[in-house]
Amino acid sequence: MLVVLVIAVMLWVLFTRSQTAPESAPLSDVTPAAEATFDVEQPQATADATESTPHAAASPAAEQPAQVSVATIENTALASAPKPPKPTATSPRAPPAQIDGLPIITLDELPREARKTLDLIERDGPFPFSKDGATFQNREGLLPRKASGYYHEYTVITPGENDRGARRIVAGARDELYYTDDHYASFARIWMP
Repeated sequence: MLVVLVIAVMLWVLFTRSQTAPESAPLSDVTPAAEATFDVEQPQATADATESTPHAAASPAAEQPAQVSVATIENTALASAPKPPKPTATSPRAPPAQIDGLPIITLDELPREARKTLDLIERDGPFPFSKDGATFQNREGLLPRKASGYYHEYTVITPGENDRGARRIVAGARDELYYTDDHYASFARIWMP
């Protein structure tokens, strides 16, 4: 009985291969790696079910592993793999023309010494002058009105000056930053994207 079953399975495999051969690609179009096949495990029928079923040969997939080519696996993997998003040109957010009625100045437009002062503010010192970090009163009224102690001023060193010079950065309590190069006669809001 077992011999008859094995012969029936072999005939079924040969029959199904001969029917699917015209659908497959010609061997000249198949790369050597794509010619390899892998056995795919299928659920096995129990010996009792095989012996008790008169038509066991009609469903040989339960006894014989299916053959799957490398090309099929690769094509399936490629078809099911998510496609990466298309790259988009992202530019840094452009600054507005004004904030709080003041013109904007970007970090690139600040003098090198101002960027060094910003680094010192970020690290909380040490500052070159004892007045750095002192409360800025906003007597000129050019910055938004806030309670006393809201603003603090920091020196931006001016090369060639023997004193603090006219350049300052004024920092607000909510991390807003302003730059002046004319000792508080005008201000620009520092754009921090």
